[in-house]
Amino acid sequence: MGFTKEQLLSRLEELQVVFSKYEHPVVLTVEAQAKYVGHIKGALSKNLFLKDKKQRYYCVSALAETKVDLKVLSQRLGLGKGGLRMAPEEALGEILQVPLGCVTPFALVNESARQVSLLLDQGFKAHECCFFHPLSNDMSIALNTRDLDKFLNSIGKTPAYVDLEANPTVGKDQPPDLATLVPSDATVSVVLLEKLNLISVNNQPTTVKVAKDVKPSNVSTKEKSSSAVNSPISYADPDKFVEEILEKTKSMFLSEIKEENTEKYREQLATKLRVELKSIATMFKNTAYTEGFKAGIHHQPKRM
Repeated sequence: MGFTKEQLLSRLEELQVVFSKYEHPVVLTVEAQAKYVGHIKGALSKNLFLKDKKQRYYCVSALAETKVDLKVLSQRLGLGKGGLRMAPEEALGEILQVPLGCVTPFALVNESARQVSLLLDQGFKAHECCFFHPLSNDMSIALNTRDLDKFLNSIGKTPAYVDLEANPTVGKDQPPDLATLVPSDATVSVVLLEKLNLISVNNQPTTVKVAKDVKPSNVSTKEKSSSAVNSPISYADPDKFVEEILEKTKSMFLSEIKEENTEKYREQLATKLRVELKSIATMFKNTAYTEGFKAGIHHQPKRM
């Protein structure tokens, strides 16, 4: 069961978050909410719950007057023009654990919503306070962005404020500017990669060493011995990245599985990890591409 309105308000008080609360009849739209709190100083918000084709979810919280173009936002996330759509109503209950009309950044307090990506309108920062529903649409609470950030940081969510009306060009030389905000649907991938020495806890660049006791599929012993032992995996090819990780992963896990259950676990492990790791590999690729492009722009050599 998810957090209740009362539990959320108690959590905010424990965090010493300063907020004002206003009770009113149940409202399903920003226009209906405005009838009860629109006269009070502060900005009203609209909140969208979206999903992409890979069943990853996004909560977009914007000023009521901000125009959010889903096609543009989808491209900026690196998902293509039609990569985003409204999440089905049942997902509200299963993931955010709130009913219709109650989408709010505060819903990310629920464990089931920890993988949801949150995009906040940078316009919020221009207002003294903003209104949100506290998991229930029979009340609105007003608080400033500093206190909202305090709450989000307390649940492990780094606030990401973006210009939701921007429409930057996305192409070969202009990578998606919001690609790093695409959530990973892999709940254990980071821990797994750290165990396999594929990423560094301290964010230092690392390389992958092929395990000596693993024979990659469709690769001969001769070809294996001639390959570079410390060659880094190419993030430009998520499929190759995933296949190399799978070889090491299967070796590690299968060494602890009894022989009679080997085939059963091999199939389950490969199927699950293939989906999860391809997602995080794509995220790494987008991140590397974006950071490389930014570095190239900011560190161009001086012309003679």
